[in-house]
Amino acid sequence: MVGVWLEREGAFSDVRLPQTSAGSSAASRGSIAGIASALLPGVVTLHAAGGQSGTGFVLDERGHILTNAHVVSGPGAAAAVEVTFSTGDTVRGEVVGQHAGYDLAVVRVSGVSGLTPLELGDSDAVRVGDPVVAIGSPFGLAGTVTSGIISATERPITAGGEQADGSDISYVNALQTDAPINPGNSGGPLADAQGRVIGVNSVIRSVDNGGAEAGSVGLGFAIPINQAKDVAEQLINTGRATHPVIGVSLDTRFTGDGARVGSSTDEAAVVPGGPADEAGVRDGDVITEVDGERVADSDELIIRIRSHRPGDELTLTIEREGRELFLDVVLGEASAE
Repeated sequence: MVGVWLEREGAFSDVRLPQTSAGSSAASRGSIAGIASALLPGVVTLHAAGGQSGTGFVLDERGHILTNAHVVSGPGAAAAVEVTFSTGDTVRGEVVGQHAGYDLAVVRVSGVSGLTPLELGDSDAVRVGDPVVAIGSPFGLAGTVTSGIISATERPITAGGEQADGSDISYVNALQTDAPINPGNSGGPLADAQGRVIGVNSVIRSVDNGGAEAGSVGLGFAIPINQAKDVAEQLINTGRATHPVIGVSLDTRFTGDGARVGSSTDEAAVVPGGPADEAGVRDGDVITEVDGERVADSDELIIRIRSHRPGDELTLTIEREGRELFLDVVLGEASAE
């Protein structure tokens, strides 16, 4: 009886804990695991000679990769960009072109087979509350997958501004997400529940942490893919990209609501013969709305304009000497240079 009791209590055998088998079923297409599995082969990590690093994703089988301009900008960056794929293979890439105002750049790799281009979606169809997945290399941790929702659309933001002349400032009518993104996620894809890229992760807002490297607090912003696609096609086809303009200088010292037309130099505030001039805009006018969307300040006006294309016709709401006017303007075109 003692022997039977000891055997039953495991005295003469090793303990084996029960475990449920995970099975061999593949992740469903709409699941986060399924989305990640489909996207990861087309996501790359980039290291520029200037010391910047970030993420990018494959656009086509010709080797074009989309990323943020701030990832590949800097001294010597155009001469040497290392591209590391999900397989661990690293090749040399070249910067085809970039547009700091949109914070977008295209890198190309040559002689690489088996590329996995990611499917591009429609950012105009995105709704607040839609689930999203972000992939990138935060703090150098390649292939990191996070998820969340679309927190807001058409969120006007600016970023950059380290250059004294302001040439590196980007203006984006962004998708806002609470999917955790961190330094190193820049240039990576933000995808919808079908695994289609709807945005390019670009900017985060973080709390002041005494100079330590910032991290996610659930406020991430992505460049809508519809805008990014237009810029990428221009960069691939011509090596440069343009943006829409109305042809005015703005008074950045103006503290009221809206954007005041005014020049701080001897140059005309309204470019003669430009779109605004032809529409009837005058020096001193305050632009308060673009196509019915409120404009808070000069930066927001630029963002509203740049979310459109050259040739589009917009209606500007103008305050002039106590009167409200509505002026139709056809957007002009300017180079990034």
